[in-house]
Order: sequence, then C-alpha cells, then structure tokens
Amino acid sequence: MDCIAVLPYYRVQREVTAISQEIEMNARTMTLYPDRIVTKYREFLITEVFDMSFRRMGEEGGFFYLHTSTGVYPYMVEIDPKPFIQTFHQVAIARLND
Repeated sequence: MDCIAVLPYYRVQREVTAISQEIEMNARTMTLYPDRIVTKYREFLITEVFDMSFRRMGEEGGFFYLHTSTGVYPYMVEIDPKPFIQTFHQVAIARLND
C-alpha cells in the first residue's frame, strides 16, 4: 500500500559515563498509510488513533502527540506537523464515510 504522508521525527539518546555525557540524535520517520500509521517500533491502525496534536517548544520544532486507544505517544519533531495532521483527518473522515 502506498504511503500518504511522512513526518520526520527524532529520538534523543543520552549515554552518561563516569567522565562524560554523549548525546545521540536518531532520525526516524512516521508514515501514514490509508489504514495505519507506522513508526520505527510501533504500528497503529487508523481506527485506534483518536487524534494528533502539537506543542511547539522554542523557535523550531516541539512535541507531536499521537492520541491512541492504548495511550498518548510523544514524538520530537523539528518541523510543523500541521500538513501531516490535516492529511490524517482527511483519511479518518473518509474512513468514517465508507
């Protein structure tokens, strides 16, 4: 099935040793399909996703929240996810009308 939209996100991993702290940023993508949303380690059916929201932090980026039947999942993003959220709403409405 073809993807409809993609949202880049990243995960920050910190490793602390006795003498230093290393920060590693891992770039990942969230992909919206007609029937599901897929991240690196999770997959959500569209019917399990209630909503999406975004909270800006600083000049650019912030936290993107995926509200699902199993909880709220936060993802750190560097871009405004508004187009991704709008596309999701269009897909969700289309599924309700089917």
